[in-house]
Amino acid sequence: MRVYVCRPIPEVGIQILRDAGLEVEVNSENRVLSKEELKQAVKNSEAILSILTDPIDAEVMDAAPNLKIIANFAVGFNNIDVKAATERGILVTNTPGVLDDTTADFAFTLLMAAGRLLVDSDQFTRAGKFDKWEPMGFLGQDIHGATLGIVGAGRIGAAVAKRGMGGFQMKVLYFDPSENEELNKLGAKKVDMDTLLAQSDFVSLHVPLNPSTTHLISAKELKMMKKSAFLINTARGPVVDEQALVDALKAGEIRGAGLDVYEEEPKLKSGLFGLKNVILAPHIASASIQTRGKMATMAAENIVAFATGKKPLTPVNPEVLTPGS
Repeated sequence: MRVYVCRPIPEVGIQILRDAGLEVEVNSENRVLSKEELKQAVKNSEAILSILTDPIDAEVMDAAPNLKIIANFAVGFNNIDVKAATERGILVTNTPGVLDDTTADFAFTLLMAAGRLLVDSDQFTRAGKFDKWEPMGFLGQDIHGATLGIVGAGRIGAAVAKRGMGGFQMKVLYFDPSENEELNKLGAKKVDMDTLLAQSDFVSLHVPLNPSTTHLISAKELKMMKKSAFLINTARGPVVDEQALVDALKAGEIRGAGLDVYEEEPKLKSGLFGLKNVILAPHIASASIQTRGKMATMAAENIVAFATGKKPLTPVNPEVLTPGS
């Protein structure tokens, strides 16, 4: 089986593929390929190990007539046209589970850094402006005892909630179509979206990207939040109307934000870069040595399992494996 890896990934994943006797080609340029470049690169491939920045649509699939599996190096798979893949009998896999705690760690890092004005105060100090202690300088928001609103109480959202309740005695509200019994037992409360937005000091987003969650947070929702509140997004950029967020931050409708993802990533909306009340990270929530290694391992093992006639660990469209079901 010929495998095309769209960007360099941790070597452990590449080695798994090669140890299985697969023919591996890696995009050595370490950049996002244009569609035409990608079509040319994958034309002889039977497997693609894709990155979330690679749009794998029907046109790309059709450019690779022997394509059998797309293993996405991410838990999300909105970059892949799964319907088109299923119609063509192409299996899609992802890497869920292994990045939950690492992403939750980073979401809470953003929450604390935004709430305590860490980046702004760091820049102030580096600029040589710290010449005296100020009783009113850089007054942030207490984390302990604050109300944390979790939008999407799946694995990552629940992990963030537990960090807030366990270490910081935060009151947790969550909005989700389903009850999370574990969070309920810990004292979290399931509420509607309006209540969560109105009562939370920190709102942290943990929903997948789909038509119902695109612009889930727009101008209307931002106006419902406390003026002292902070918005944290480690989910997907289009979950937030980025221009509405820029306007809200400029107008002081909310106090601040911490972002790891962007609506037109890697491009930022005009005006966002110049704001001091937002922390901007380059999509690094899962970026620990350990977790990225686990993601590479899972993506590679999915391909190897498929190539050797076994069921991959994390199929997105398992019906491809059992035609007619």
